Amino acid sequence: MTASVPSVEKLAIDGLDGPIETLIERPRDARPGIIAVCCHPHPLYGGTMHNKVVHTLARCALDRGVTSLRFNFRGVGASAGEYDNGVGETDDAVAIVDWCRKERGVTRFWSLGFSFGSFVAFQLASRRGAELLVTVAPPVQRFDFATLEPPRCPWLVAQGDRDDLVNHESVLEWTRRLQPAPEVRILPGAEHFFHGRLTELRATTGAWLAARLGENP
Repeated sequence: MTASVPSVEKLAIDGLDGPIETLIERPRDARPGIIAVCCHPHPLYGGTMHNKVVHTLARCALDRGVTSLRFNFRGVGASAGEYDNGVGETDDAVAIVDWCRKERGVTRFWSLGFSFGSFVAFQLASRRGAELLVTVAPPVQRFDFATLEPPRCPWLVAQGDRDDLVNHESVLEWTRRLQPAPEVRILPGAEHFFHGRLTELRATTGAWLAARLGENP
């Protein structure tokens, strides 16, 4: 399945620290009642909702007929507040899902994240009961995933084995200890930002999402 040109809605959603800059993309004939929340990489190192990997994750959802939502964490772009080491950022993501449920009638959501955004998406999935979780290059050496309760939903970890910021062996070691364990896809030769490999990441993630929906890629 390939997404048609989506409609685009830009808005500010109220969070604990003020407005959260948000971008919602809705495909034609979107599946009702479901949205994919996509979380961006580290705010202190240039991470925004326009990051190419996050954009790719949004495209994966749109390819499956699922509305995507990207947003800037506190202190990024037009979002109010300051960086909060993943705590306030997770609160931002929770506020987004709560808003979607109250204002848009969303009953199901996917939690997707890249790098630092994986840490937020991981917590969001547990706190608000995600239907699916996708974590791309989760920074297990920099943030304490191990003390957090893993979500019970189907979960994909995508990781490059040439990642210069996240050691893929550390990611594998972490995932092997988890119960239930996530499904892991290693992209040989891919580095942290998946330069030249975004099409492959989209295909890999898209195939996994399609399988969860009982569809062909």
